[in-house]
Amino acid sequence: MASDMGNVKYEEEYILNSRGMKLFTCKWLPDNNKPPKALIFICHGYGMECSITMSSTATRLAKVGFAIYGIDYEGHGRSSGLKGYVKSFDRVVDDCINHFTNICESKENKGKMRYLLGESMGGAVALLVHRRKPQYWDGAVLVAPMCKIADDMRPSPIVISLLKKLCRVIPTWKIIPTNDIIDVAFKVPEVRKQMRENPYFYKGRPRLKTGYELLRVSTDIEQRLQEITLPFLVLHGEDDKVTDTSVSKQLYEVASSSDKSLKLYPNMWHGLLYGELIENSEIVFSDIINWLDRRSTSGTSRSEGELRRDGEKH
Repeated sequence: MASDMGNVKYEEEYILNSRGMKLFTCKWLPDNNKPPKALIFICHGYGMECSITMSSTATRLAKVGFAIYGIDYEGHGRSSGLKGYVKSFDRVVDDCINHFTNICESKENKGKMRYLLGESMGGAVALLVHRRKPQYWDGAVLVAPMCKIADDMRPSPIVISLLKKLCRVIPTWKIIPTNDIIDVAFKVPEVRKQMRENPYFYKGRPRLKTGYELLRVSTDIEQRLQEITLPFLVLHGEDDKVTDTSVSKQLYEVASSSDKSLKLYPNMWHGLLYGELIENSEIVFSDIINWLDRRSTSGTSRSEGELRRDGEKH
């Protein structure tokens, strides 16, 4: 399916992953007869999806000249799989890498600059995608990345100890006690209403194996922040109660990247891209677009050195 959104062209497509599952993908392309400044690949958050939740973000970036690509993870949005179930985070990363690199290596995109944009759990996905192919990506925008579960959202030690045991018996059960993620993530009441009305948004309690995978991965990332080497911009609301602001600061301090930036926003919550007041949202998007524009100009190709370096990694 394709549609025209002003000067943005939107398309949807289902693909099959390596396990034979049908995954929903979409893209927003600048419709101005000019080559895109760069390619941006969306890694959405837990329970989220791309076509509705990330549409406003993707449209804004496409309107200023970037080509945006999204994929709904297994068990998320319009993709196949038990809803809200992350059996293996490695599978999520595999699917993203396969889809994103297929786009990058296509004839029309060969040599274009490529960036990851990860929000919340998607920030963890983006960092793990980078860790698998450290030299491949030109940068990442990390919005309230899940490098650690915030203490207020983290299950108690007793619950965590039970998780591992119960995952072997009842991995799909929705019995992890947590706060309502919508209430604590999005400041604007109208956005909360939209989230609850979104048919593709997972609203149930976290499933046992999903909760365990999120804890496992966030702990692993927190302990290996020094392995991050790509250029990145990390953005975080100082009143975030879902992911831990202190670990974004730690990411900025510990990562081996020579090009890294940190933006902290007073009085802002977790949902920086679509859950904030309009004036706050404008500040966030201005920071993102300025960061991307400084590293990408219309039609710019990756340098021959970068292309050779990628070839050595393939």
